[in-house]
Amino acid sequence: MKANCWIAPNNVAVEEVPDPQILNARDAIVRITSSAICGSDLHLLQGYIPAMRKGDVLGHEFMGEVVELGHGVQDGLRIGDRVVVPFPIACGNCNSCERGLYSLCENSNPNAAIAELAMGHSPAGIFGYSHLMGGYAGGQAQYARVPFADVGALKIEDDLPDEKVLFLSDVLPTGYMAAEMCDITRGDIVAVWGAGPVGQFAAASAYLLGAERVIVIDRFAYRLRMAREKTGAETINYEETDVMDALREMTAGRGPDACIDAVGMEAHHASPALHAYDKGKQAVKSETDRPHALREAVLSCRNGGTISAIGAYGGFIDKFPMGSFMNRSLTMRSGQCHVQRYMRPLLERIRKGEIDPSFIITHTMRLDDTPHGYDIFKNKQEDCVKVVLKP
Repeated sequence: MKANCWIAPNNVAVEEVPDPQILNARDAIVRITSSAICGSDLHLLQGYIPAMRKGDVLGHEFMGEVVELGHGVQDGLRIGDRVVVPFPIACGNCNSCERGLYSLCENSNPNAAIAELAMGHSPAGIFGYSHLMGGYAGGQAQYARVPFADVGALKIEDDLPDEKVLFLSDVLPTGYMAAEMCDITRGDIVAVWGAGPVGQFAAASAYLLGAERVIVIDRFAYRLRMAREKTGAETINYEETDVMDALREMTAGRGPDACIDAVGMEAHHASPALHAYDKGKQAVKSETDRPHALREAVLSCRNGGTISAIGAYGGFIDKFPMGSFMNRSLTMRSGQCHVQRYMRPLLERIRKGEIDPSFIITHTMRLDDTPHGYDIFKNKQEDCVKVVLKP
């Protein structure tokens, strides 16, 4: 089959690879009908996530048709079913899964010892996301093996097109969880750093959960325009306006009630000096991530407010404003999304017309064109927000 493979930093290629096979009783093989490029894939592309190997198949947002099932798959799945596959691989039986913490599954990462060296404890395995997270082949391909398919594959009826349900695999639940972690009450003001797909869905979800105002911060006019037009958010361009000053003015001096970091490890800063500082620290491996957005979120949030960190981080950060965080009674919540927890409730919201996730799609391409999709997404060309791939 064809698949998009990581070759080296900033180099991916569509190559012929072996077809996936049933390896365990609860496996399924899915013929992929739609996949997508995620902002987290760019961290892999650029070499910021360790334990990538030449030939690794990328992609963790995908859906398709079940074409083969292991004899142990339950939950009513049948060959021919149309399914969306969540990016965390979860067994459904361990302590974490029983608590609904699916991205912390204790049984799905065969390379847990590697992750423990970096993180202390291992999270779940993730499709197409390095050998640190299990070394599983991803979904930017014609077929994929789905372990624990009875936990990780949501059946979709044929009345909804791929474009409306594909993002149940990751970015829609991730944005929703980002907003949910803010414990929003009616009348709250929520600020969102990052107007990529997760930031767009975080803004939309904050309104669904009762926020009175949502303010989205980014530097690209086309992404800020999408946030205004599709989610109803107010916007700040941080290259044109001092963010902290603007947020104080927009909130009568108090600051937002909650701040969402939907950027993560590759944040950019308007100050050339500060950005160069973190780029330099990153280059010499004295920090792994650039936490500009997280620092600003902490300093901007109102006293006693909540920071929701949903942007992906891979290691260590420098100059975290712990004094501000502690002295002002802030709360931080974070995590890779527990997608399985949110898929069915969000599917119902889609069916009711409360949200149409397809608004983020700006480009649809053949699988063969995936390297071009990575290029325009990484370099913010052609007003690219989300690329959907059609194998």
